[in-house]
Amino acid sequence: MAIEIRPATVFDDVKTMVGPKRPDASVCWCLSYRIPSKENRALVGPARGERVRELLDEGPIGVLAYDGNEVVGWAAVAPRADTTFARNRKIPHVDDADVWSVWCIRVRPGHRKTGISPHLLRGAVEFAREHGAPAIEGYPVDNRGARVDTTMAYVGTRGLFERAGFTKVATTDSVLDGFPRVLMRLDLR
Repeated sequence: MAIEIRPATVFDDVKTMVGPKRPDASVCWCLSYRIPSKENRALVGPARGERVRELLDEGPIGVLAYDGNEVVGWAAVAPRADTTFARNRKIPHVDDADVWSVWCIRVRPGHRKTGISPHLLRGAVEFAREHGAPAIEGYPVDNRGARVDTTMAYVGTRGLFERAGFTKVATTDSVLDGFPRVLMRLDLR
């Protein structure tokens, strides 16, 4: 398996990774941290996908993993200032640097546990670096090797981030699936 990471620019591939099985469903579409909370709550059904399409019109909204021509993974990555992490009360800012955030790593069923997540995280790092980010942050769970429920594993684990060269720079007040989240950072300069 030769995994290739590409900027997320193809709507149908983004839809495959984060869109609903039913067109009228109000699933996340990975908008929860990308757009203001009020707007996120107001968008329902197909309007969520249309908002993603609008974001794609502005440029890539993350990175996608491909096994050949098949999309198998997704990572959301953007400047922190363009996300709700800019105002999040539970996840601290360690400084005023214009850091980028990676907050969602998702691998399609049937492809999980095959090593795609590290590729996605490295791809998110490279994407941020190519766009001039001085550093990139993630907010994974500190699960200490315990199993994380699949629906809550999207934030990644501390171990995944450490293996990619990130270091813990702060604790947070955020908890997911019973596990504390930590602020991990990788300097890119």
